[in-house]
Order: sequence, then structure tokens, then C-alpha cells
Amino acid sequence: MPPETTEIPRTSTASAPPVAACRPGSLTFHGITRDDPYAWLRADNWREVMSDPGLLDGDIRAYLEAENAFTKAGMAATEGLQEALFAEMKGRLKEDDSSVPSPDGTFAYYHRYEIGGQHPVFCRKSLEDEAEEILLDGNREAQGEAFFRVIACEHSPDHRYLAYAADRNGSEQYVINVKDLDSGAQLADSIGGAQGSIAWANDGKTLFYVTLDAEHRPSKVFRHRLGSDPKEDVLVYAEPDPGFFIGLGVSESRRFIIISAHDHTTSEVRVIPADRPEEEARLIAPRDSGVEYEVSDQGERFLILTNADGAIDFKIVEAPIDKPGRAAWRDLVPHRPGRLILSLLVFKNHMVRLEREEGLPRAVVTALADGSEHAVAFDEEAYALGLVPGYLYDTTTLRFSYSSLTTPTRIYDYDMETRERELLKEQEIPSGHNPQDYESRRLLASGHDGVDIPISLVHHKSTPLDGSAPLLLYGYGAYGHAIPAGFSTNRFSLIDRGFIYAIAHVRGGTDKGYSWYLDGKLEKKRNSFLDFIAAGEALVQQGLTRKGRIVAHGGSAGGLLVGAAVNLRPDLFGGVIAEVPFVDVLTTMCDKELPLTPPEWPEWGNPIEDRQAYETIAAYSPYDNVEAKAYPPMLVTAGLTDPRVTYWEPAKWVAKLRAVKTGDAPLFLKTNMSAGHGGAAGRFDKLIEVALAYSFALMVTGKA
Repeated sequence: MPPETTEIPRTSTASAPPVAACRPGSLTFHGITRDDPYAWLRADNWREVMSDPGLLDGDIRAYLEAENAFTKAGMAATEGLQEALFAEMKGRLKEDDSSVPSPDGTFAYYHRYEIGGQHPVFCRKSLEDEAEEILLDGNREAQGEAFFRVIACEHSPDHRYLAYAADRNGSEQYVINVKDLDSGAQLADSIGGAQGSIAWANDGKTLFYVTLDAEHRPSKVFRHRLGSDPKEDVLVYAEPDPGFFIGLGVSESRRFIIISAHDHTTSEVRVIPADRPEEEARLIAPRDSGVEYEVSDQGERFLILTNADGAIDFKIVEAPIDKPGRAAWRDLVPHRPGRLILSLLVFKNHMVRLEREEGLPRAVVTALADGSEHAVAFDEEAYALGLVPGYLYDTTTLRFSYSSLTTPTRIYDYDMETRERELLKEQEIPSGHNPQDYESRRLLASGHDGVDIPISLVHHKSTPLDGSAPLLLYGYGAYGHAIPAGFSTNRFSLIDRGFIYAIAHVRGGTDKGYSWYLDGKLEKKRNSFLDFIAAGEALVQQGLTRKGRIVAHGGSAGGLLVGAAVNLRPDLFGGVIAEVPFVDVLTTMCDKELPLTPPEWPEWGNPIEDRQAYETIAAYSPYDNVEAKAYPPMLVTAGLTDPRVTYWEPAKWVAKLRAVKTGDAPLFLKTNMSAGHGGAAGRFDKLIEVALAYSFALMVTGKA
């Protein structure tokens, strides 16, 4: 335990880092007591702070601000570089960019940006004369706000109203408002404490939404009638299990409002006819531990994507609309091990599934009349592919996005009958980008147990591959989330300065199928960390870089990944960038009052009830495994109103590292005092945060 101190410096310099007070604190579970001298950094009134950051305890605020001042001083020599990086990254953004309009009825809906504007402007055009109508101006809405983000913006089926959900402090507590598009007036209907999901019934007057409970969990669905008092809204569904979150949507046909309850491994779906919104929600199939399913409809049947009956990589089944229970499910696309079906998009006469096999995604189109199918073909050996849902159901047009590590994003319309594709938009890089200047490839690293770990990497063709180049190694490895080999304009500010950019597709994601996820969670979580280390070692062994030239980068659960990896192998890395890192895993998983804890138990284990889970997490939790050894330079970020990874996790980790680690490698903590998990909301403000991270990577590798 670090020596006890009560000092909290209110100013700091690069030569005098802040020292957090050590105060008595401990937690006991299963007869095991852990000292936690920095537990006081968790504000007792954290719920109130989420809504009003001004309520933060003075001592805690002083410590966070002292760390911010220390970071600013320690990075002062890179301020010119940060400005240059910001200018470069901004120069790659088309300031007056626009999404591809999506047709619906007599309009096409889209969003665009204005030159100098931080936030999207939501618009529509008449299909007759293409006259633009601004529905919601994000820049105007954000005026005077320290933080502003629109999470949902949905027009009513009759095109009369616009419902939108906005977060004004970064805490993901949204307020839903409704605008009359005929008059331009905002209605009195204002709903606070919302999760952000919005679903319109087909009458254009009934709105469904989800509210958050006291622990910030989406737990209830309400029905609102325009013009009525929200206090009189009807409770449609209340989730009794704090481990399950509620989601809300509309089926592709607009026939059903869909209510889903889910944790990370189990789901349950209810539907309400969108033409009869006052009907009771009807259960599709009762939840069954470990069984996930998603529902679409087509004709007189439901089409269901599920892992039921041991379909580890998922299958698609059909069931009658009037009898949708598990007993009636019949395979439509049977399970095939190694082919992970990621998502399903249904049209009147076609079904499209996005699947991944051998690490690469593909879209497969099925003609529902006869069951014939074909895959949409691509040329590159590594790429990212996404289906783009629209408003049209009775159409033969599929819209998808495509990119690679070197190829900017392209949006295509694809005719599912003629198999012709039309390029609608290619991401424009105003400052210029030549894909031929870069090389991308995929390598394999041998894991500690002999498993092959894919690594995607990209570099400038002029970068020497003799081991001298610095390398940024990015990873995530949780929740089954795969990291696509997609395009990012920001990365080229490192790549053009001689960095190799690499992605380690570690276990815990679904990069190699669902079993890849299962092998990186719960009692097998250590595989994720060892895979990341193996990837770094392989890149050294193959002569691409050297030990101590690798900058590890991860955010959220990826912050856990790099935090655990640097505890195990600090010598491998020349620097660590941990953004809003989930590093106090054991304490958080033992605190059932926190927003995400009960839903996270299927991912990490429940250490409150399960001693083995407790011991497993304790063995890798970065905060609990800080040791007196030389750590590499580290930049850690946090968001004060973050409900996902609460600010005190990175703050406690940095405090303990500063007290325990040896050597004089820099350690910086930067807390955004007016934002949450995603950092700054404005597109240019976000680049300021990226510029800080990249300047740190360049500084610690001698490239600044």
C-alpha cells in the first residue's frame, strides 16, 4: 500500500506531479480484504454529478484539475505539434460533407455539415424539386452548451413531426423533444431521463421511448401521445432484472415496434403492431440463458437471427407471426461452424445477411421467393463492410459501405436482382490521399497456446521495415466486438510520420467467429492480454519494429487490455495510450449500484457471489496488479460524466501507478470535465483529443 498522505496539490508543474491522498478504505468479499486507499475518488453523489458536474466534491475536483494541469505542462513542448496534427486531421475532413440522402415517401432524408460547423444539420429534400428543408440544426442547438450530442433524430411516418434525443452534458441522459415540421414550432412534449431510443407508431401521433432508472439503466418503455402530458404516459414494459437493458426499434417493414431485453449473452423480444400501438406487447420467446435472438418480419412470418440449439455462430430461422415461440422455429439458413452471421436486413422480397468467415466480412443476398442466394464480391484481401439500413422495404436496392485500411469509405447502391452496383459517394479527402502510397497486409502471430492471432497493419511504402520504425498497436478484445480493417483519416498523421499502424484482433472479439469471443471472456479473459502481447512480440520477431518502440493503444475495454498487458510486459512497450480505460474491474464488478455492473457479469463474472470469478478478476485487474517496476510513458484519459467507465477508474489507476511505479517515465491523466465516455462531441473538438494522443505517441518514440 502506498504511504499515507493527505496532500492534494492544487497546482502542478512538469517536475512536480500531483500526489493523491491515501485515505483508509477497504473492501471485503469471500473473506478477502483489499486495501483501496484511493476509493475516496469515487464521489458519493456520483449520480448527481452525472447530471450536474458542478456538484463534484471539491477535493476530487482539485485532484483531477491538478492532473490536468500536470498533463498540460508535461505536454507543453508538443503544443506546436498538436496544432499541426489538428490542422492536418481537420484538413482531411470535408467540412461541408453530407450523408447520402435516404428516400422515404416524397422526401429523402440526410444530414450534412457546414463549413466551420461542429455538429450535424439534419435535413430532407423533396423528391420533386429537391428543395432542402432544415429539420434540426445541431450547431444552433449546441450554442452556449459545453457539450451537445444528438443520438436519435426520427421523423414520423406521415413526415409531419420530428422527434430527437439530445445529451447536453455527456452523461447519456437524453431529453426527447418533438418538432412540428409544418409550423417549425417545438411542441410542449418534452421527455427527460430518456435512454435515447425513439420509435414512432404508424399513426404519426404515438411515440415509444425508453427511460433510465436511478442507476442509469434503460429499464422501462413508455407510450406517449403527442399533445398529452408526459407524466400521463403509459408504461408498456418494465424490465425486472437489473442485469438486462432495454432496446427499442421498428422492424424493416414498419409493421412492428420491437422491444428487446438483453444482457451480453441472452435476449428476449416483444413486439407491438405499429398500426395498433395500444395493444399489449407480445412475447416472441421467453429468455433462455445463453440464447440470443433478433427479430424481423416478412409476409406472415418472423425471420429470426439466433444462436439457439447450439448454433454458436448463429443461424436464421422462420416462425409464423401468429405462433412465434421456439417450438415453431424452423431453420432457414442453418448453422455452419466458422461462418458467423453478424446481422440481418430484410426487404419485401429479399433477405441480406452480413457474415464473417476467415476474418473477412461479406454480404449474402437471398431471394425469398425461391431461396437462391449470392454473395456481393470484393477484391481486396482485408476490408470493412457494413449494411446501411434505409426507410424502403419494397425495394430491390441494398445500400452498403465499403472501405479498407488504405481505401476511403465508399457508399454503394446494389440492385439485388440485376447484381449491378452504383457508387453513390466516395469519402473525399480535401488535403489529398493516394492509396497507392500505402501498403496494408494481414499477418499472423502465434499465441501462447499455439493459436494464430490475426494482425492487420498499414504503413507508408517509404517506411523502413528494418525494425527502426515505431509502431502503434491497437486492440479491444471484449463483448464480441470485432475491429474492422476500415479506413480512418486520422491515422495517417502517424503513418505519414513513419509509424506502422497495427490492429491486434485478439480473443474476446468475434474476428475469427463466436468461439473467438468465448475464448476471451470470463475465466479465459487472460487470453486477450496474452494475445496482445503475442502480437507485439510477433511484430518484433518479424523485424517490423523493436521492443520499446511499440505504443499500445486501447479505449474502454481496450483500456483494460493495454492496462493488463503493460502490467505483464512493461518492457515490450515504449508508451501506452489508455482512453477511458476500464481498469478497476474488480471494484466495479463488486459494485452492483453502478449502471453497467449487473449486465456486465456475463462478460466478466460475478465476483460478489462467485469466489472463483473474484479470484480470476483479481488476478488481472490492472488497478489491483500495479507493481513497483518501471512502466513505460503513459497517457490516460477520462470523462467526468462517463456512465460506462466512471472517471474514478482511470483516476485511481493513475494515482496508484504514480505512488508505486519506479523510474521517471511520464505519466499523464487528462480528464474531460464536461464530457463522458465518447469524449468531446463536436467533430473538431474531438480532433483536439486525438491530436493530444498522437503527439504523445510521437513524443515517446522520438518522432515529435
